[in-house]
Amino acid sequence: MLGRISKRLLSSAKEATGLLAELKHRGLILQMAQPEQWLHDKLNGGHKIKLYCGADPTAKSLHLGNVVPLMILLNFYVRGHDVVALVGGATGRVGDPSGRKTERTAMNDDVRLRNIVKIQAQLQKFFDNGLKYYQSRFPQGEIPGKIVCEDNFHWWKDIRLLDFLAEYGRHIRIQSMFGRSSIGSRLEGKDGMGFNEFTYQILQAYDFYHLYEEQGVTVQVGGNDQWGNITAGIDLINRVSPRAQKIPVSGLTAPLLTTASGEKFGKSAGNAVFLDPEINSAFDIFQFFYNTEDADVSRFLKIFTLLSLDTIEAAMQQHMLSPHLRSGQTLLAREVTDLLFGVGSGDTSLKVSKIVFEKDTADQLSGDELIKLFDKAKILRNASKSDSLVDIIVKVASCSKSEARRKLSQGSIFLDFSRTKVTQDVSDLSKYLIDDKVLILRIGKQKCYVIKMQ
Repeated sequence: MLGRISKRLLSSAKEATGLLAELKHRGLILQMAQPEQWLHDKLNGGHKIKLYCGADPTAKSLHLGNVVPLMILLNFYVRGHDVVALVGGATGRVGDPSGRKTERTAMNDDVRLRNIVKIQAQLQKFFDNGLKYYQSRFPQGEIPGKIVCEDNFHWWKDIRLLDFLAEYGRHIRIQSMFGRSSIGSRLEGKDGMGFNEFTYQILQAYDFYHLYEEQGVTVQVGGNDQWGNITAGIDLINRVSPRAQKIPVSGLTAPLLTTASGEKFGKSAGNAVFLDPEINSAFDIFQFFYNTEDADVSRFLKIFTLLSLDTIEAAMQQHMLSPHLRSGQTLLAREVTDLLFGVGSGDTSLKVSKIVFEKDTADQLSGDELIKLFDKAKILRNASKSDSLVDIIVKVASCSKSEARRKLSQGSIFLDFSRTKVTQDVSDLSKYLIDDKVLILRIGKQKCYVIKMQ
């Protein structure tokens, strides 16, 4: 099965003997459901498989935690395997208890429907951008598989409760349901669990069964908190489908995303980095990964990029010679930004980063060049020449006038390339403008705004 590119990807991991082994080496696979050997033999024998991964519309955007299992699918997809990206339009109404201590807050139908549309578009864009990213790095790579985006509401809307219980209820074992950690941990809590959440694993199990029967999906992928739901689907298929003995099914889980210090990423942890450009721009993603600690750089390069393991190893060796230059972080930030936001966005974000944080860089560009670059990065701000400095600070920093004046009095405001400190309001900013059209405003050491003055 492995073509030229796959062999290059595996060349630094001598113990790796196939795609699954490589994904384990990258830290993308934590658990694998039986029959593991069947899946190894299938892949190493040159056969193509079909996999799926789902996301419920609990927010209007996917986040980096969602990307980890999606990277498993992407690695398969660019090597010619078909994948299904599923949004839980139906299951999202019920709520997944996995990894949660309390029940989810009920969501308005209009909000959920908007979320479904946005997440479906993000899933499609993730694989479109991921393929272009892969092809830009490996132009002689394999022919990709097919990507299908589905909404499980399309089959659940036609299923009647009594019919479902009559046909499938007897195949669902209560003992197994109680034995899964997502159920047991909640039942031990003081608030218990609602029947809706208790049945969630049944719904996801049927999703796997439906995709197995209708689309030939044989592998489900998810975060490690989805292990119980995935095994529930495998159990249902093995009990119900007469084809299961000849065409087995399996499941893969990815580790939950954490830093070396153990900090989690996600909505429940309160520090999610979202893929919606209206929430986090390409520059935001670039900065997030550029600020990665040295201890996490190699691991994140393996998880969030498709660079060969040899390339990553060489890059880390170079990085460790002069860690203060942050070459590893620069590579990581550029690669991930290209993958998530499109080829070229990483270089654009790198240029923006140099202007924002490095001295003697921005003064090499004209006002029009700065406007074009920051507009392309989607972080250009706008203000009027009639605005005072306080008015502009209020606009870009989303603060009150009193807070803006306090920033001035504290010496936190700097203007122009020269980073001139300004401690009082200024009504005429003309002497600080670049080509009479661009104002560079810095607030403290970390925040820099390029503002088009009209």
